[in-house]
Amino acid sequence: MNKQWVAIAFAVASAIGAGNAMAAGGDGRPAVGVAEFRNETGASWWRGGVGWELSGMLSNELSSSGDFRVVERNKLQNVLEEQNLAASGRVAPSTGAKIGKLTGAQYLVTGTVTAYEENTSSTGGGLSFKGIGLGGKSSEAYLAVDIRVINTTTGDIDYSRTVEGRSKSSGIAVGVYRGGFGGSLAHEENTPAGKAIRAALVEITDYLDCVMVKRNGCESDYRAKEQKRRAGDKKALKLD
Repeated sequence: MNKQWVAIAFAVASAIGAGNAMAAGGDGRPAVGVAEFRNETGASWWRGGVGWELSGMLSNELSSSGDFRVVERNKLQNVLEEQNLAASGRVAPSTGAKIGKLTGAQYLVTGTVTAYEENTSSTGGGLSFKGIGLGGKSSEAYLAVDIRVINTTTGDIDYSRTVEGRSKSSGIAVGVYRGGFGGSLAHEENTPAGKAIRAALVEITDYLDCVMVKRNGCESDYRAKEQKRRAGDKKALKLD
């Protein structure tokens, strides 16, 4: 991961707000910001703006869970401009945005797409549109995302995990995705790639909810998944 990018993202997350205690608020929910996703693959669906779109989609998932306070970092500049306008005296004091009221993020979530694979196998008959099988083809996609949760007070990586999303043409592998696709990803919503993305976002949300909020023994399930993933990687690489 680019060190300069991490430093910038970390500075944005930690410089605003008044520290961990105030960021958490009275309800005790952790306050998180989601950084722009990065890409280390040659996935054809990755285009300009996709990194922030994935950030927004994960933010929506975390917010919809009800267990997190989500600070929208990619819209931060608009918020600051609104506050500066209020401070200039050109708007009524009672209606202007208040400086010093932005919620600080206790944690910065970063995501890097590290693997993407897609293949289509023929089942006889059917049509194909833009490489996606219709009717007579069965399509599958696999996505891996490295997730890190950085404590904005200490700079430590408090949680990290490689999350996998898998799809088949018949549906996604896990969970129920609450949001929708837009922007550069709008045309991918019903493709194997889109389904794998949704599966990964659901898995990321469930994992963070488990280790950061619930902590009710669900951690053992994720440890088992991680051991299985690592065993699969070793087998694929034929390591001793």
